[in-house]
Amino acid sequence: MISTNYTIKNRNQLKIYGIIGALITLIIPFLLTFQNEHNHLDEAQSLCPFKMLTGFPCPGCGITKSLVYIYEGDLIRSLHFHLFGPFVFLLCIAAVIVLSVELVTGKSYFRSLFYSKKVAYILAAILVVYHVVRLFYFVADNTFDDILRQSIWK
Repeated sequence: MISTNYTIKNRNQLKIYGIIGALITLIIPFLLTFQNEHNHLDEAQSLCPFKMLTGFPCPGCGITKSLVYIYEGDLIRSLHFHLFGPFVFLLCIAAVIVLSVELVTGKSYFRSLFYSKKVAYILAAILVVYHVVRLFYFVADNTFDDILRQSIWK
């Protein structure tokens, strides 16, 4: 039999992990803004393993660059790199706030929204459609040689 204390500690531990993950997602692009003085990220090689191997972007490619440009206040360039960058930024801030409040108060807020399969499927479908459209434009804008240059197989 599992004690109630164990499940409460486990939930609190998961909330702490969520806060740490959201903070890391926010801090790394913030630190990159200090190295982006001359917008060198526009042409920098992606660190995405999928893009490095294939030359094609994965569904998450560009989110870090998008977050960097949010910190710089350039929303248009942020949206250019990834449409969901501002959404990820707001979601991470909301996660830090909500999970911190939940740890302090011991209550759960938005649990039905955060753990909803319906919301997850809708967001996944939107991401798939966005990625397919993005791949279509990527292939139309780049030649085969350009795509190879964006991989490690230059």
